[in-house]
Amino acid sequence: MKIIKLFALLLCSSWFSLSAQEISDHSIGLRLGDSDGFGAEISYQKSLFQYNRLEANLGWRDSRYFNAFKVSGLYQWMFPIDGNFNWYYGAGGGLGSVDFVTRKGNNQEPYTPDGGLFVFAAGDIGVEYNFDIPLLLSLDFRPEIGLVGYKNFSNNFDFDIALGIRYQF
Repeated sequence: MKIIKLFALLLCSSWFSLSAQEISDHSIGLRLGDSDGFGAEISYQKSLFQYNRLEANLGWRDSRYFNAFKVSGLYQWMFPIDGNFNWYYGAGGGLGSVDFVTRKGNNQEPYTPDGGLFVFAAGDIGVEYNFDIPLLLSLDFRPEIGLVGYKNFSNNFDFDIALGIRYQF
């Protein structure tokens, strides 16, 4: 009799563990951080399949050398770690617009590189914690490589590290 109760308890707990790994249909929130200044993005995630989702971001970047707006989209694959922890990776890209701040050197003319539109490809890898309440925290690393018009922005390569906080629904 004890074995049957133990088996039933194990079965129920494993079902609960599997249901805790499912990702929500929608989540929206903020993604904060950057490698060379401050950046904030409004981030939206939409699940497509049990362990796949799309992420769309509308962001702003600010440093003492430039101001930029970015739109990015990523396709992500999710993998459970333990409990409510997941890790994920993805790929995608985006586009944006940058305006450079005028810099003055030692007795030199003001230097302002060309700003304007840029296009980039991006990868993504991160870890997230899914709380029992509809809150999702994540920490991710998104390397970006410039394809068009990105050269003066970040020398064709940027490391974007950010903390995400999202409401799930």
